[in-house]
Amino acid sequence: MTLETMPFAKALNAGLRKAMEDDPRVLMMGEDIGKLGGVFRITEHLQRDFGEKRVLDTPLAESGIVGTAIGLAMAGFRPVIEIQFDGFVFPAFDQITTQLAKLTNRHEGAVSMPIVIRIPYGGHIGAVEHHQESPEAYFAHTPGLRVVSPSTPNDAYWMIQEAIASNDPIIFMEPKSRYWQKGEVEIEQSAAPLHASRVVRTGTDITLVGHGAMVTTLLQAAAIAEGEGTSCEVVDVRSLSPVDYGPILDSTRKTGRMVYAQEASGFTSVGSEIAATVMERAFYALEAPVLRVSGYDTPFPPAKLEGTFLPDADRILEAVDRSMAY
Repeated sequence: MTLETMPFAKALNAGLRKAMEDDPRVLMMGEDIGKLGGVFRITEHLQRDFGEKRVLDTPLAESGIVGTAIGLAMAGFRPVIEIQFDGFVFPAFDQITTQLAKLTNRHEGAVSMPIVIRIPYGGHIGAVEHHQESPEAYFAHTPGLRVVSPSTPNDAYWMIQEAIASNDPIIFMEPKSRYWQKGEVEIEQSAAPLHASRVVRTGTDITLVGHGAMVTTLLQAAAIAEGEGTSCEVVDVRSLSPVDYGPILDSTRKTGRMVYAQEASGFTSVGSEIAATVMERAFYALEAPVLRVSGYDTPFPPAKLEGTFLPDADRILEAVDRSMAY
C-alpha cells in the first residue's frame, strides 16, 4: 500500500492529472484554470504540462462553457468543467438541467454525456455573496444527473477519476473549506466505489450522517460526545444522487437514532430526502425521530454571520442530546 499525505486541493490536482495521463480524450475548461491554475489552484500546472488545447481558459460565460462541453462530449471527448464559485453556476442552470441532464434519455441511450462539472461549494471561507452557497439539492433533484461530494483527500483523488471515467454527467461538489485539509491518499486502490456511502467512525448509541465539509464537523461532534458518554457512529454519504442507503439504514437500525447535518438550508434539501427515506424504511428500528441540523432557510449571510448560519459541533451535539432524551 502506497500512502501519501497531501491537502485536499493537491489530491484533486493529482487525480485530474492522472485522468489526463490515462485518457487523451479528457480535457478541461473554465475561467482562469490555465495559466493561473484556478482561483483555488486545483488545476495548477496542468496547462503547462498538457498544453492549451487540453486545458482551456474560457470567457466568463458559464452557459457557453457547459454548452461547448456538451458539443465536445458528442464529438467523443470527456470534458471536465470548473465553475469558479458555487453561486456562478446559475447562468448555466438551463444548459445543465434542460440539455445535459436529458440528452441521453432523449436519444434513448444512444448519446453519452461523459461530462464532469466541478463546483467549489459551501461556507467557512469568509467570502461575499455568490461565493458561499450550497446548491447541491437543485442538481440532486434533476433526473439524469449524478451528484457526488468527497470529504477527504483520499476520496477527492479517487472520486474525481471515477467521475471522469463515468459515461454519465456528474456534478462534482467540492467543499471549498476543506481544500487545505491534509490527509492520507492511497495511490494504488480506491477505498470505495463512486456512489457508495461509508461508515467513517463506528458507534453504538446514535448515527450521525452528512456529506462534504460537514463530515469533519460530525467527527468533531462525535469525539466530544464520546467524552460525555455517548457513542456516535458517523456515515459519510459521498454520493447525493444516487444515494447508497445501505450503510445509512444498517447503522440507523443498529443505533436506533439518526441526525443528519448539512451546510445547505433545510427545506427540501438532501438532508430532507434522506431523513424521510430513513423514516420510511427503518421506522420500526427507531427509538427517536430522525433529526436534521442545517443552515437556516435564509440567503447565505455576510461573512461575519456565517458562523451563526452554518452548523457547528455544538448544534449537532444539541440534536444528539434531544435524540437521546426520547
